[in-house]
Amino acid sequence: MSTTRTAKAHWEGNLAEGAGRVNLESSGVGAFDVSWPARAEEPNGKTSPEELIAAAHSSCFSMALSGVLGKAGTPPTSLDTQADVEFTPGTGITGIHLTVVGIVDGMSEEQFVEAAEDAKTNCPVSQALTGTTITLSASLG
Repeated sequence: MSTTRTAKAHWEGNLAEGAGRVNLESSGVGAFDVSWPARAEEPNGKTSPEELIAAAHSSCFSMALSGVLGKAGTPPTSLDTQADVEFTPGTGITGIHLTVVGIVDGMSEEQFVEAAEDAKTNCPVSQALTGTTITLSASLG
């Protein structure tokens, strides 16, 4: 069974001075202000498409890694994942770096790194972003 999730954006004004708002429609959990300065300069309390991609990627990767570890018989106690999405004005997204620290009983550091690489490759968000270089740092905590 497939699902569809929806977000809506409303923008007013030109790129440099305008502003918008993104609403998470499916869940209804929030609305977030967006602006060009938040994207290309300082956030100043607003978000950007890249931060929203980082949120999607870090959560998707964590779920994928949890699944890989569970199938291996070593479900995680916890996973802390950070996604850093690099944006260069005029070029676009130039890279994504995932950092994960896991607490997993019965698994070596090498096995954890291997599982994390598998999750990075097979996470649906990673697959959607295949045109972007995605790097990974994985360790046990």
